[in-house]
Amino acid sequence: MEPLERSGPQPQLAHTVTDGVATVVISNPAKRNAMTAQMWRALPALLSELACDEAVRALVLTGEGPTFCAGADISSLREPGEGPQALAVRAEEALAAFPKPTLAAVRGYCVGGGCQLAAACDLRFAQEDALFGVTPAKLGLVYPASSTRRLVSLVGPAAAKHLLFSGELIDTARALRTGLVDEVLPKGELGKRTAEFTRILASRSLLTQAAAKEFATGRTDRDAHWEEQQRTSGDPAEGVAAFLERRAPLFTWNG
Repeated sequence: MEPLERSGPQPQLAHTVTDGVATVVISNPAKRNAMTAQMWRALPALLSELACDEAVRALVLTGEGPTFCAGADISSLREPGEGPQALAVRAEEALAAFPKPTLAAVRGYCVGGGCQLAAACDLRFAQEDALFGVTPAKLGLVYPASSTRRLVSLVGPAAAKHLLFSGELIDTARALRTGLVDEVLPKGELGKRTAEFTRILASRSLLTQAAAKEFATGRTDRDAHWEEQQRTSGDPAEGVAAFLERRAPLFTWNG
């Protein structure tokens, strides 16, 4: 296991890689893990590094301690340079484009930019007391078009409007009902379930997962590419052989 990359108490993105699963931890506990401008800037580069790591077959995004992420650090709204919304969109798009399965493990507040990041993951598991909110209306901000479309694709137009128009927080029951969350876990069980599920993801064919992830975006111009990848990858032969031999498959395709 790689050590957590820490440099004192400063806000940061820490990460580990264990048994094929990268875990990225949003760490700014003094401000409920709010994302600073520096953290927004760091996320795309970190994701690019992990995407190129052949040891990584799935990624978990979570927050340090009892909170996922309370959004953008409001103090950064006054910082000179590129605006936090542009930085957040760049980080969100990098997360959505990550070529391997991604899962947000959510405890506590998942608000504003935090909800933006969670929505960019492929799946979202939440502890039962988590709270979700999309809050630009509280600050007089226009929610980015790409983020709005992603939210609508998850929860539908009416639920997206409810979140965006009101800025109200919703509980996990409503988040599960609308599709914002995929699984809700009792307190104390989120870590165990996340580890169990990501072990399953890491054992499956990354070829299948990567193609499905791209197809799910509606892209239709790379069917031939994926057919060729399937033909030359060796994963189908390994899958059939493992099934007939009653053993776990060892898939080797890694992009």
